[in-house]
Amino acid sequence: MNGRADADVVGGKRVADKPNAILNIYCARALRDFGDGFVAVLLPVYLTALGFSPFQVGVIATLALFGSALLTLLVGLVGSRYEHRRLLLAAANLMVATGVAFALVSDFALLAVVAFAGTVNPSAGSVSVFVPLEHAVLSREVADHERTKMFARYSFIGAMASACGALATAAPDFLSVAGLGQLDAIKAMFVLYAGLGMVGAWVYSRIPSRARRADDAAPAVLGPSRHIVYKLAALFSLDAFAGGFLVQSLLALWLFERFELSLSAAGLFFFWSGILAAFSFPVAAWLSRRIGLVNTMVFTHVPSSLCLILAAVAPNLPTALALLLLRAALSQMDVPTRSSYVMAVVTEAERAAAASFTSVPRSLAAAVSPALAGALFAASFRALPLIICGVLKILCEPRVVRRLWTKTSHRCLRSGRGPRSKGKVRARRAPCELGSYQQVELFESAYKPWHRAEGF
Repeated sequence: MNGRADADVVGGKRVADKPNAILNIYCARALRDFGDGFVAVLLPVYLTALGFSPFQVGVIATLALFGSALLTLLVGLVGSRYEHRRLLLAAANLMVATGVAFALVSDFALLAVVAFAGTVNPSAGSVSVFVPLEHAVLSREVADHERTKMFARYSFIGAMASACGALATAAPDFLSVAGLGQLDAIKAMFVLYAGLGMVGAWVYSRIPSRARRADDAAPAVLGPSRHIVYKLAALFSLDAFAGGFLVQSLLALWLFERFELSLSAAGLFFFWSGILAAFSFPVAAWLSRRIGLVNTMVFTHVPSSLCLILAAVAPNLPTALALLLLRAALSQMDVPTRSSYVMAVVTEAERAAAASFTSVPRSLAAAVSPALAGALFAASFRALPLIICGVLKILCEPRVVRRLWTKTSHRCLRSGRGPRSKGKVRARRAPCELGSYQQVELFESAYKPWHRAEGF
């Protein structure tokens, strides 16, 4: 496959214009992340305005992440049996229902149910039921060597939209000046979130249907790649557990309570934070071509984690914001490379399942942490969640390096680079998108089932 404006021909008709699918996914991602951007910042303000404690805010965030994890798992189980467009339309309709319910409900128990069953995203990141489906659609539309750049563009668009959404959190302040109460103004923002879901559903409906061809691989939940997917899921969940201590809603809560930051100032900070994260994605794609996907995932996390720890003990607001902005420029570089890595080591038929099965443990692990962080906030240990997050991320990095590097150093060969050896063991210097230039041992009989669709 490639990214040119060609179309599949079925029954003498042109039915699947590839750029249309990619552009529609990009547009839908922008709409969704714009909504997530302002909801993640407004959520703690809205819940505290309703009279809930920081611990209850953490519980809502935990339930939202747990619900996203279970929905993502369900997508992994059924995503290979149904057309991806239909599932994306169902998810968009759920987003509409979530926004309407948050605007109408004020009881904690009911809000907990809506958070668990809906699409509200306290992290403002790529943690939702939409992600594995969009990954599967995008991966089938581009050539293998273009995949990382495509995911970088996908993440860049989402981060820019999220940054603009964070800037929109100042809207309730302006509406309050116009005479609308802050609580009602925030409810109006949830109605806007529902409206974005409706527009997103229309965009998803424009994704071309993909007719099944005779040479297409049969859909699979998880087949020959299941073992490596399980190991990747375990590794990624360690990092996600650490990140859960500081999802964006809790970071906003920390800024509100620690420095009494206004809603407009918080929106401006998260806007620039999102801008820096957005521009880190193309840098990550460039860096991965030179040092490899694994190195890019790992080597940007340690300095970003150190910045977070220092921000937790910063003596004043400007220092804390500067450190957090520096962290934002580094901490998201693993997002497109991680997505590309997962798509590279599985067959095309397994991609929706692989994206789900690597996302679910991450979501479950991240879901445990916000409630713990909320309890620490409630006990006035406001700096501890930031310190715990940074320390755990640093501690888990050597494990990721050791497991992924040893795996790829034996099973990595870029498509189209050099002749294959059948039944022979051979070592040579080979350019490898997974682990950069390294000594590669080609055991074709051992790994060929994993990479048949990738040309490895």
